[in-house]
This record gives sequence, structure tokens and C-alpha cells, in this order.
Amino acid sequence: MKKFNILSNTSIKASLLVIAGLLLGWLLFHHSEQEQGKQETEVHKHDESEKTIWTCAMHPQIRKEEPGDCPICGMELIPLEGSNAQIDEQAIGMSESAMKLAEVQTSSVTKGLTSKEVRLYGKIRIDERLLQSQTAHIPGRIEQLMVNVTGEQVKKGQLLARIYSPELVAAQKELIEAVSLKGKYPNLLEAAREKLRNWKLSDTQISEIEQSEKVTSTFDIFANTSGVVVNRKVNEGDYITRGAVLLDVADLSKVWGVFDAYESDLTWVSLHQQVDFTTQSIPEKTFSGKVSFIDPVIDPAKRVARVRVELNNPGLQLKPEMFINGIIHSNLKGSGEKLSIPQSAVLWTGTRSVVYVKIPEAEHPSFKLREITLGAAMKNTYVVLDGLEEGEEIVTNGVFSVDAAAQLAGRSSMMNPLGSKVSTGHNHGEMKAGDSNNEEMKTESGNNEHFD
Repeated sequence: MKKFNILSNTSIKASLLVIAGLLLGWLLFHHSEQEQGKQETEVHKHDESEKTIWTCAMHPQIRKEEPGDCPICGMELIPLEGSNAQIDEQAIGMSESAMKLAEVQTSSVTKGLTSKEVRLYGKIRIDERLLQSQTAHIPGRIEQLMVNVTGEQVKKGQLLARIYSPELVAAQKELIEAVSLKGKYPNLLEAAREKLRNWKLSDTQISEIEQSEKVTSTFDIFANTSGVVVNRKVNEGDYITRGAVLLDVADLSKVWGVFDAYESDLTWVSLHQQVDFTTQSIPEKTFSGKVSFIDPVIDPAKRVARVRVELNNPGLQLKPEMFINGIIHSNLKGSGEKLSIPQSAVLWTGTRSVVYVKIPEAEHPSFKLREITLGAAMKNTYVVLDGLEEGEEIVTNGVFSVDAAAQLAGRSSMMNPLGSKVSTGHNHGEMKAGDSNNEEMKTESGNNEHFD
């Protein structure tokens, strides 16, 4: 009995030792498995974080896990710099090397005083207010033309022509007859005198006819202004009617400078501005005058408005039809400084104008399309009315390269403001439900590939 108790105690102790050993072994083994799994997880995460992404310098939408060639342009892929996180889904990211290759440059939007040198081209014109026509007041035939050369200088009161007029001969005879009957018919005499006055005969000439009782067969025409003959309308021996123009005489002591201003420049032109201009015939001298008139109507053929400057012309240096080149130094209407950007930064799509704005605080250069409203155009810049803020950074060189990358990446671009995905290779994915018809059509055509 005692021997049995000793064996039982020994068995119990042995069992307890075995159970304790098994429990200790399980705890140690399970802990080592957890540690090993944790280490493997950390190594895996570390490997993923260290994995290099390869992209194309010209097509940044291409992303590969191993080096190779771009499927679009064939260029060698380069490591992607910085984070792959996209700040804005419509922004286009570019690596530093891609920017250098595409010569992409940026600059900040600034404020400043807006001024422009407006260049105008035109001609010297006759002052229309100083142009007069010499007319015949009686019908007849030109017996003698004293001034018969265009460009000849005439003075007021100078004899221009002699006209033979049968009607004038008859009217003089009527006057002489009325003088003999003035006691009986005084009204008849006054009517005969008035008829001659209407033909521009002076009272002195009429008195001479009454006293001499001699009929004059020719009538003298005198210049009614001083100037230069700019147009001769008749020759000796021509028959003319009453009111016919013989000569056009212009006073050239004052002339007009008439310039053509394009629609885009009219914003910079206003009344009383000074215009400095030169002419090829007098290259050493600069003339100046004030804008006195801006044509309210645009020429439909040339798409310009005429700008007029009134000029004194001592010595008749400025001659009509002479070409002139003018400059107006103008500040934009309104006060204060205005935003301006280089013209090279703007892309035009019909009536829309857009720029690419650099996204701040991005780990690698990223740009996004933005529509803006432009004002007046200066020499190399535009005034910005809306859409940009001072200090923002925009692409000023290589804008088309950025836009091309945006189009290929399916981002907002010049021709597609909403953006759309672009296929860059073959589609080897599984066919989705509802695509069976398309697949059948591709199979029948014998071509299942997408071409970029």
C-alpha cells in the first residue's frame, strides 16, 4: 500500500512537469512567431517604401516599377523624384529633369504701372477746312486759263481765267436798254443789275457797263482764297455750266496728320495726347502735335480708326500724302497699379484665355490650368482683370509642353477643360460585363489593339 502511494505521487509530479514543459514551450514558440511576423511585416513595408517608381520626362503620367522605355515616345524612363501623392486630381506633375528638358520656366504675378508706346502709321492730309473750290458763276467757254498747273501758288484776288458767255452778253445789253428806260421803268433797271450781281459781277463792273454802254464779251474769274492748286478740273476751250469747278485750292499753312489706330490700341489713345512723329524726307527732325479727333467709326476694310492731329506747317515742310510714323507714350486709363503677366504665359482658345498656375508647397513641381480675364495688351505683357492674385507663380515659358503633358495625362487642358483619360498602351485587363458586343466587333475586325 505504501509502495502504491509512492508511485502515485511520482506519476502526478511527472505529469505536472510534462504539462508545465509543454505550456512553457508553447509560450516561447508563439512569442517567437509573433516577433518573426512583425519583423517580416516591417521588412515588407520598408521594401515597399524603398521601391523606386520610374516615369517619362516628357510624359509624367507613365508610372512603372522597373526601368525601361516610355511606351509613348520611346525615351528612357527616369526615377520619379519626390512623393507620388497628387495634391489636386486635375494638376499635372513634372519632374525637375522634365522641366529642364522642356525648358519650362515660371515667374510670379506682379503689380505695376501699366504704360505702352503706341506706334501709329499715317499720312499728311490737307486740312479740309482750308480747301476751297474755284467755280464759274456763268455758263460759257473758257477762252483763257491763267493758272493751268497743279501745285502752282495763287493769291486771293489773282486772275484765274476768262470765260466767253453769250448769256453774259445778252444780260449786258438788257442792262444798257434798262438804263435808257429807267425814268419810265425803274424796276426794270434794278432787275437787270440784280441779274448781273447773281453772276458775281461787282457793283463797280456794273457801273462801268452802264456808263460806257459797251458790251464785254468775256468774264474774268478771280481767286477767292490764297493757297496751292491741288486739282485742276478744266482746260482752255472747255464749255462749262454755271457752278462748274475750275480749280481746287488748298491753304497748306496748316495740315492734318492722320494716323491709323488698330482696335487693340484704341484703349491707349485719348484726346489731347501728344503724338511725336517723323517722316523719311526729314529724318533729322521730330514733329509733334495733339490728338484733336478720334474717328467714332471703324473702317470695315482695314479694321482701324483714324486719329487726327492738327499741325502748323511753316515753310510748307509737311506735304500732303507724305508718310509719317508716330508714337504715343500712354498710361492705361484709370489710376493705380494693375496685375500684369507676360504674353508668353497665355494660351488662347477662341474667346477663352488660360494659364498654368504652379501649386504651392508641392513636393515636386505641379501645375493646374486656370481661366483668366485679360485687359489691355502692352508690348510684351497683358493686364489681368480677373483670375490671378499677386504673388502666384505661373508658367511663362514652355506652356505648350505643360499643356501637352496635361492632355496626355487626362488632366484639364487648353482644349479639354474638364479633362479625360487618355489610353497609353494596350488594354490587357479582363473584359467587363456589358462589353461583349464591343469584343465581338473587335474580333470581327481582326484588330484588338489600341494605338496611341
